[in-house]
Amino acid sequence: MALSREGLEQAAIVADLLGTQPIAAVYASPRERAWYTARDIAEPHGLEVRIDDGLEEIDFGDWAGKTFVELEDDPRWHEWNESRGSARCPGGESMGEAVGRAAAALETIAAEHEGETVAAVSHCDIIRGAVAHYLGLPLDHLLRFDIDPASVSRLELGNQGGRIVSLNERLYQ
Repeated sequence: MALSREGLEQAAIVADLLGTQPIAAVYASPRERAWYTARDIAEPHGLEVRIDDGLEEIDFGDWAGKTFVELEDDPRWHEWNESRGSARCPGGESMGEAVGRAAAALETIAAEHEGETVAAVSHCDIIRGAVAHYLGLPLDHLLRFDIDPASVSRLELGNQGGRIVSLNERLYQ
């Protein structure tokens, strides 16, 4: 699914926010909507977007493509939202598995770009999970903070581990 008009406008705002900062590489989830945002970030820097499967959205399995309204009466959906640390999407992956692959991808990217600033475009729950991982928060607490569409959260990764520098920056309302 490509970005809506609003999504394209938000991606352009993120590109403006990051356009004046030196960025060595731009990575994205393989999802089309992530690629469009990454493309807008990469262009002012003369960079090509690199796709990384580790940044992919959670595999929602049987829930893929369903709306929140369609899931409202499914008790497994409520369990998923209340117990992200232990619940699993039916036919999909657990939050722990998704966070594990995302953290591995981020750490590989950081190692390949030591001392450089890199943009990695992913999805709300993956970003939340990475933030929780590097803060040492249980995955059951993911819904205690927001990650808005086209927001910027900054993370420093190195030999000392990870440190959250900023969370959910956005220049649009």
